[in-house]
Amino acid sequence: MRGDAGLTLTLAPGRGARGGLTGPVAGVLATDAGAWEITAEPGAALGGTTGRAISGEAGERQAAAGGGATTAAGLLQAALLALLGGLILNLMPCVFPILAMKAAALSASAHETRVARRDGLLFLAGVLATFLVLAGALLALRAGGQAVGWGFQLQSPAVIAVLGLLMLAVALNLSGVFDIGGSLQGGAGRLSHVSGGAGAFLTGVLAVVVAAPCTAPFMAVALGAALVMPWPAALGVFLMLGLGLALPYVVVSLSPGLLRRFPRPGPWMERLRRLLAFPMYGAALWLAWVFARQTGGAALALLFGAGLMLALALWLFGLMQGERAADRRGWLSGAAALIALALAAVAGVAAARAPAVEPGEASAETVLASQPWSPEAVRAAQGQGRPVLVNFTADWCVTCKINEGAALSSARVGQAITATNAVYLVGDWTRRDDAIARELERHGRSGVPLYLLYPAGGGEPRILPQLLTEGLVIESLQEAAR
Repeated sequence: MRGDAGLTLTLAPGRGARGGLTGPVAGVLATDAGAWEITAEPGAALGGTTGRAISGEAGERQAAAGGGATTAAGLLQAALLALLGGLILNLMPCVFPILAMKAAALSASAHETRVARRDGLLFLAGVLATFLVLAGALLALRAGGQAVGWGFQLQSPAVIAVLGLLMLAVALNLSGVFDIGGSLQGGAGRLSHVSGGAGAFLTGVLAVVVAAPCTAPFMAVALGAALVMPWPAALGVFLMLGLGLALPYVVVSLSPGLLRRFPRPGPWMERLRRLLAFPMYGAALWLAWVFARQTGGAALALLFGAGLMLALALWLFGLMQGERAADRRGWLSGAAALIALALAAVAGVAAARAPAVEPGEASAETVLASQPWSPEAVRAAQGQGRPVLVNFTADWCVTCKINEGAALSSARVGQAITATNAVYLVGDWTRRDDAIARELERHGRSGVPLYLLYPAGGGEPRILPQLLTEGLVIESLQEAAR
């Protein structure tokens, strides 16, 4: 409640607070005007309030001081966590194929210091520009009242379809079906001078777009904090995340001593190029699976048709590259490639516009018996005095799938759920769901995974770590049942 004397906050008592507060309550208050670090001291309540207020100029001075401290300390903490989260992203499985491909390009130009430096800086520029665009779009949508979070672009089947076809095209290029920029074996000169600069920038763009499914553990707090900061500070946090993602590659590209340690280009680079095609094929298949979960089998068939036509078009383009420009066969190959590419575009658009499956038909698969999440389901289970384990997940979230396979699918966890009479709820965020987005925001998170464990006696939930183990889940269930 807002008034002349300040703000009145009404909070539900959590576990351990049922007997009354015995000490100060501290936290961060986020409003449209900014964020402030506040501390509420126990004391006699003022009329019509449930706490003690500070009014007048003293209150304004304290609020301003708190806001300034939070802006400086909070921004620094969020920026450092974002930088660390970006570094961790380099180790996540969804980013590896792209960074491996970029590492191969770096090997090609390792002994040309100027070229390597240029590629490193352009890769950084691509990463930062894309983070800036995605973060700006996210903040603008949220300012407009949209309930969206980090990774929102992957909730669109159209984006998933485009990314899947792009991964297929990159894989075919690495396999030698067609050529852009010359052979790796042919030396760094042709590769870097024909497409190296643009390729480095576009690789940075692609790395960011596909990095969203691999939300690292240190990113959740930083991104959650960024979304309640003023937009300049929030953009700064996102840029620090991009800097962390690009930093290892940039450091190597700007270090002549490290570059000299790379082996010189040779036949091994062509074999490496062919090998790196397979992770890209795997990424294309994974995106096709996510697309099917979002849309259904009929749309997947159209996407497969688009992929087939795209592969045919690129193969014909490769044939045309092998012919002389004025040769009749070269013209025929080029015309056939354009026709196949047009058919691929038609099939791709049809796949992206296919009607979505009904809610529940493409819910995230879990081994444990589960029910769909809703606030009403949580309240009903708590009303029965049962612990509630909530799993907010998405099919495109790699970390979610790792946790579900390693910690949420074992017989021991199932036995613990039965023994504690717990309820297991799953909130599937594969497609946009405003209720889930608001619940994530309520707990200070901007994306999945999020694991909540409500105690049997009622009250606020405990937020479990983003990386789960079987033992942690079992122990937490037993504690929540007491």
